[in-house]
Amino acid sequence: MQRPIILTGRKVSLGVLLREDIPKVWLWYNDRDVRRYLSSPDAVFYFEDEMEWYERIRREKEKHRVFAVIENRSDSLVGLIGVHKINHKNGHAEIGYFLSKQYWGKRYATEAVGLALEYCFKWLNLRKVYARVYEYNVASQRVLEKNGFKLVGRLKKHVHIPEEGFADVLFYELFKDEWESF
Repeated sequence: MQRPIILTGRKVSLGVLLREDIPKVWLWYNDRDVRRYLSSPDAVFYFEDEMEWYERIRREKEKHRVFAVIENRSDSLVGLIGVHKINHKNGHAEIGYFLSKQYWGKRYATEAVGLALEYCFKWLNLRKVYARVYEYNVASQRVLEKNGFKLVGRLKKHVHIPEEGFADVLFYELFKDEWESF
């Protein structure tokens, strides 16, 4: 099945997540290195869990938009980026993302976040996007900061990261007017 592309950047595009992507996503969700800085890092996911998740996000498009991150050169799925907790009344949503570890360090996440922000601000007409990141995930902090996000808060020693201990949860946000002038 051909994948509809929603937004295209230089290196990556955001496309519609397809049912046939789920086996790959399932493997990534169970990779301890990928999972380490996602919510519930100790979780183990069964394939059926992933299929149920896919059906839920497909049904709940008003609350969640999850995109496949596609490498333009190879047309390969390299990760996911989601806009979650979409609140049209108050004009905000949370962004979350991950890439397969073979694609780390290529600036794909930075570009994917930029495309997701364009979607949030131009297409969803949101006024603010926020993100949570664990203090040990310095790479993700840099991705957010490169896209104009500002650190606005912290929950100290709030979550347990296996093999690293308790970590602060950092809160970042970006307003539409800041994004437009960034």
